[in-house]
Amino acid sequence: MTLDTQAILELLPKGDGLLPKWQLLVAAVAVFNTLQNFATLKLTRRVYTRVPPNQVTALQARTFAAWTLTAAIVRGYAAYYIHDKRIYDMALFTYLIAFGHLSSEILIYQTAKFNSAALIPVIVSTVSLIWMLRDYDFYVTA
Repeated sequence: MTLDTQAILELLPKGDGLLPKWQLLVAAVAVFNTLQNFATLKLTRRVYTRVPPNQVTALQARTFAAWTLTAAIVRGYAAYYIHDKRIYDMALFTYLIAFGHLSSEILIYQTAKFNSAALIPVIVSTVSLIWMLRDYDFYVTA
């Protein structure tokens, strides 16, 4: 079986700029995160390092997986329908929620610390929020 690069490229979002491709990339990574949360606690425990390991439960991981999958679906839709205000706004809010959640776990609840497992999602959500707010009028059509 040969890899048809052109066929793969045809599946990528057609929107102008890089934001639609970024949305697709972040959605794909979120699907991976969803699967790992359903399968194991190993990576989740790397985020919540300031609590005893027995407090990072399978139930918590599955709940986080459900949220992450929901965010992945919204962001995936945003990749392909980047000009739809409703979808764009929903995707923007998924990043705001992710930023709020992880920031509060680090700064308020202190269940996570400043390590790569917690900081990478904070950085991705911050970059995505700034990018989406800055380019709102470029992408969103009324």
